[in-house]
Amino acid sequence: MTKTAATSQQAADAILLDARPPRGRWKEADYLRLTDRCNRLVEFADGCIEELREPTDSHQSILMLLFRLFDERVRAENGVVLVAPLRLRIREGRFREPDLMVLLDAADSRRQDRYWHGADIVVEVVSPDDPERDYGRKRADYADVRIPEYWIVDPQATKITVLTFDRDGYVDYGVFGPGDVASSAVLSGLEIPTSSVFDTRAFG
Repeated sequence: MTKTAATSQQAADAILLDARPPRGRWKEADYLRLTDRCNRLVEFADGCIEELREPTDSHQSILMLLFRLFDERVRAENGVVLVAPLRLRIREGRFREPDLMVLLDAADSRRQDRYWHGADIVVEVVSPDDPERDYGRKRADYADVRIPEYWIVDPQATKITVLTFDRDGYVDYGVFGPGDVASSAVLSGLEIPTSSVFDTRAFG
């Protein structure tokens, strides 16, 4: 993108955000209209929007490494893996944009073009500005939509927490730290050494 194009996009984003409804009075159609046209990561919860922090180099490096590893395994299952920005509808009036989403069947009816209605696995790379968003609020949201598996990848704590959905919510499948190999209950054969995720060489 050229500097002029970037400036134009930033100006358009500013206009759209300045024209937003008052906090707590957003409607789902307002959010969808904004995110269709605005080059920002924005989530929506019960009448309020939440603008997410711009990803860092390390965040994106970790995410793209995970994408490659998940994609290699999921392709063998005829599934699909996509990364943000892509909306996930939790319920009416609530949307998230997970860092990474997996469906084991690419033809799954939950896979819609404008946004997904569910996933088999979601992954979040924890941002240092608000860890509670990934450990708490998003955990509750993904449990509400009964996503079978949720990975929380935390660069600050150098650990990967894999949660699986039980009838009462998420339970720990495994907490993988330095020297461990993270694995999936939903996607058999997926094994990811934590050192490969958090090693700074992965950022190059």
